[in-house]
Amino acid sequence: MKYKAIFFDRDGTLTYFNPEKEAWRNKTVALWSGKPFELSYEKMMNLFSLSSEGRNPWYKNLDDEREFSKRYYRNLLIGEGVAENLDKRAELLFHELWCNNDRLLFAETVEVLEYFHGNGYKMGVISDTSPSLEYTLQQLGVSKYFTSFTASSLVGAGKPSPIIFNAALDAQGVTAAESLYVDDYKLEADGAREQGFTSFLIDRSGDGKDPWTIVNLKQIIDFVRE
Repeated sequence: MKYKAIFFDRDGTLTYFNPEKEAWRNKTVALWSGKPFELSYEKMMNLFSLSSEGRNPWYKNLDDEREFSKRYYRNLLIGEGVAENLDKRAELLFHELWCNNDRLLFAETVEVLEYFHGNGYKMGVISDTSPSLEYTLQQLGVSKYFTSFTASSLVGAGKPSPIIFNAALDAQGVTAAESLYVDDYKLEADGAREQGFTSFLIDRSGDGKDPWTIVNLKQIIDFVRE
């Protein structure tokens, strides 16, 4: 077998954010603030910076992440002008939105994981995220397929840095040439390819005509079968 391992990104590849949770958040914050609420990328990054309180990394374990997330939601409400019952409302946002059914699996995810697991592949997740990477996949019932969870916050580098890819390879004891990778972000898929992975970009809205762009994870199964 040419390939010994397969690595996946998490969000946008194996999972997607629960739209019902996002809608609930926007509606709830708007109700409390008296104005429409939408969380832009710029606003989110500003909240991350503010809630980090100058710490680098922002969190080193789940307890750190929980406390960070509580500060994050408190700062979010302050930024929206919410003052009444601030702590209680921030706690509600944390309870409802942090690792509480906030992600869902794409329809084909389990089938694809079953295939590679059943065929003896080493399997890992590489994600620009926090210590809860493994925890979120446990909640979805799919952490059992993986033997490594490489989170940017724990290795000190994000994709496409070679540092995070090498950490994942070391965790599985394989080389990039022996490994498949799939990500929904082109820069990161290309970064893995530059390190020697056989790397795919998943774009579920595209046509998949590029040989390294797929529209469904099951196409990786077709690739290794060929």
